[in-house]
Amino acid sequence: MPTSETGPALPDRPPTGAGVAFRSTARVPVDRKRQPSGDEARERAMRAAISVIAEKGTAALRMSDIAARAGMSTGHILYHFGKKDRLLLEVLAWSQADLWARFQEAADRAASPAERLDLFVRSYLPRHQGDERYALWTQVLAQRHDEAGRRVLTELLDGWDERLEVIVREGRDLGQFAEVDLPGFTIRAVAMLSGISEDVMFGRARWQNTSAHAFALSALERELRPPGRA
Repeated sequence: MPTSETGPALPDRPPTGAGVAFRSTARVPVDRKRQPSGDEARERAMRAAISVIAEKGTAALRMSDIAARAGMSTGHILYHFGKKDRLLLEVLAWSQADLWARFQEAADRAASPAERLDLFVRSYLPRHQGDERYALWTQVLAQRHDEAGRRVLTELLDGWDERLEVIVREGRDLGQFAEVDLPGFTIRAVAMLSGISEDVMFGRARWQNTSAHAFALSALERELRPPGRA
């Protein structure tokens, strides 16, 4: 994007796990006498990894780059993550866990399934062309993964489908959404959102003056509108 979007926004607070999008951070000097530990170390490393991946991609990613960005030693990074493939999957899972927590926090306050659908679309789409969270997704999906890695990615992808199905099922049961075929609708909706997301990340001119969020939400609302309702 960026666009001027309508509807309820996700909570605007610093993420506690992995945020929707992280700003690039400067390199932090390494103080070997005061290296972070435990959750603090992992969170700092995760944030640094997302930032470096967005800048350099996964192919050129080095553990030393992450260490320098986080103000930690390379050995400390290796201690927490071992090899690069494991780090990439853990960073993605960490990012998604916090995004979903933020989404659920906002969804619990939403007054209707329609508002929750709005939040879902807003959470799914990248916020702008350089969105680091979405860049991480595309970089990790492009890698070759073993069976364990594919299971992790499948669970993360399925998580989006499951959340959308909960929203649509609730709206359908309340009579606020049409009686759509739920699996079919979910496939179409996520495929559309993925296509728009790729467009936004590529920087297609069509989204410079048009809100991708508003366009996608309107398309889903048309399909979900009950017969006879304007």
